[in-house]
Amino acid sequence: MKTFQKLKEKPELWKQYFVREKVIDAIRAYFKGEGFHEAEVPLLLPTPSTEPFLEVFKTKLVDDQGHKWDGFLPSSPEFAMKKLLSAGSGSIFTITKSFRNGEGRSSRHNPEFSILEWYRTPGDYMDVAHDFEGLMIKINQTIGKLRKPENQQIRASEILMYQGKEYSLKAPWERISVAEAFEKYAGIDTETMLDGKRLTACGKQRGYQVDEKTTWEEIWNQIIANEIEPKLGQKGPTILYDYPVSQAALSKKKVSDPRFAERFEVFMAGMELGNCFSELTDWREQEARCLADLALRQAQGKLAYPMDTDFIEALKMGMPETGGIAVGVDRLVALFADAPDIADTLFFPVGELFNISII
Repeated sequence: MKTFQKLKEKPELWKQYFVREKVIDAIRAYFKGEGFHEAEVPLLLPTPSTEPFLEVFKTKLVDDQGHKWDGFLPSSPEFAMKKLLSAGSGSIFTITKSFRNGEGRSSRHNPEFSILEWYRTPGDYMDVAHDFEGLMIKINQTIGKLRKPENQQIRASEILMYQGKEYSLKAPWERISVAEAFEKYAGIDTETMLDGKRLTACGKQRGYQVDEKTTWEEIWNQIIANEIEPKLGQKGPTILYDYPVSQAALSKKKVSDPRFAERFEVFMAGMELGNCFSELTDWREQEARCLADLALRQAQGKLAYPMDTDFIEALKMGMPETGGIAVGVDRLVALFADAPDIADTLFFPVGELFNISII
């Protein structure tokens, strides 16, 4: 049965689906209150951003004379937003659609998804962390499913019930660096984590898929996905910060240790909710990283396209010091709707539209 049919048959379900409306209202109210401008971004692009591990949707733009141009659906609004920042927009946010092809189907993914991005300027990644803490409280207050906590030091607006478990949204959230997390949860020290040969040996000992072609990044991803991320966000949101620089192509390097970059991800209830950077503003370094990403895409056999040179030209104008983040709106909605699957909050999930079974 399709969602629209279920809603007709069981009108009480509308309440669950309209949580999305409340979440989006709360997002707008929060950022307007913080003095941000809302920016509208395009959904048809001549060239997308350069993420090496994401596949894009390609189409054709055709005019009335039959002239054709390659077109792409965006995998994120990031490059468009940074052009506006470089032009002097000040702090901005957008709530829009993005598209990612070739991903596995799960309770956490939909090829067409809603994304929130915001950029605080002047600011850095830890300023954005404070924004996120405030935003989650604002959404919780707007939803109105407040529960009186047993701990008198926590307010009702700081408690979120999800799938029968209580989570604390009280700031500051738990913060742990990637290096600390590898040591704490995987027993791997920093030098081993950053060394290809040592991490390969470590991966073999743990039974991970390793052969002569396996890269450091592939082993690193297996360890972090299997041994670290499942331990995060168990009592409330966890901020995992300071990733190896190779894992943060659009982020600034840490001045105190350039082996790492000013990036964090937020985890809660088994979900990654957001990915944040202290944004890279050096156009030369950014251009080099974009070209390297495009080369990696080609080596992996992914869809080829040119670099967005307008993005580099915008950075040349001078992008201000900025912290920025991408947050999955569908996952936020699932949390606040107490839904185990994002499809349970989408009017038209891809599985229904294309008659695809979700794995």
